[in-house]
Amino acid sequence: MEFKYSGIVCSDLEMIRNFVDEVLKKLRKLIKNNDTMFDIKLILNELIINGVLHGNNCVTTKCVKLNLEVKGNKITIQVEDEGQGIDYDLDSYDPNDLKCCGRGLVIVNGLSDEFYIEKNKVIAVKLIN
Repeated sequence: MEFKYSGIVCSDLEMIRNFVDEVLKKLRKLIKNNDTMFDIKLILNELIINGVLHGNNCVTTKCVKLNLEVKGNKITIQVEDEGQGIDYDLDSYDPNDLKCCGRGLVIVNGLSDEFYIEKNKVIAVKLIN
């Protein structure tokens, strides 16, 4: 099974919902497992919204790029914003701090089989059941 998708969405939270729904509609043709699809939806939402809020600071003229590839039994999700990038240490996140920032990346890391942050680009790899 192979599938590639590239898309761009402006930093508008209303547009993101439709954008993610369209991507998921395409993926549903390939991935039948509902639990896996739920995880992918959560990963996409967290990464794209994170790029809009923290990378692009909700500036609607800035966009978030999505590259998605299904190859064999894995999906690679790459999300890139127009921000400066981050140097984020997942191990430093403490849920007892009750911070409003950082949870999304921890969630995505937990749902992914591989997870990388490269400045303003985040890559999540998930094995497909």
